[in-house]
Amino acid sequence: MSAAGFHVHGPHDHELEHATQHASQGGMINQIAMFTAVIATVGAIFSYMGGATQANAGLYKNNAAIKKTEAANQWNYFQSKSTKQSLAEFSRDFAPADKQGVYQVKVERYEKEKKDIESDARKLEAQATEWDKLSEEQMHQHHRWAQATTALQVSIAMAAIALLTKKKWLEWGMFGMGGVGVAIGVLAALHV
Repeated sequence: MSAAGFHVHGPHDHELEHATQHASQGGMINQIAMFTAVIATVGAIFSYMGGATQANAGLYKNNAAIKKTEAANQWNYFQSKSTKQSLAEFSRDFAPADKQGVYQVKVERYEKEKKDIESDARKLEAQATEWDKLSEEQMHQHHRWAQATTALQVSIAMAAIALLTKKKWLEWGMFGMGGVGVAIGVLAALHV
């Protein structure tokens, strides 16, 4: 500036003024870029957890099916013993008196064997029910992880739109949707 108050702009003065005026937009870009990177990382972790819980649910359901098959086999075995017991009772009832004792021993043996078989079958059914329950819990948790991942993906899409349109309300929406995604992820981690 001269002593008379006259000022001449240098070529770089205009660029400095322009950069100062648009500094807030650069801050917005940096903020959105950082947010997107963090949310993408969290989303990748949530996606992994969703896949892991889905795989666990499948394994647990498979274990339940195996236990149900084992229980069905025990019930078939029980039925065969019942049939043998019925035949022994029939034979006892129509056998001569001196042979009835032989068949009575078989009837009692089959009755005892049936009780053991029934006990095993009921234990296997209980195990199958427990595996089914665990599978359902894992699927519920999988759905939570999937919901969290979806919310984070929507947040990232909103970030891209906010960058292109430079709309502040989209930036706030992006933060809000990211918060929703993280909250759902916390619920998934807590098995809620």
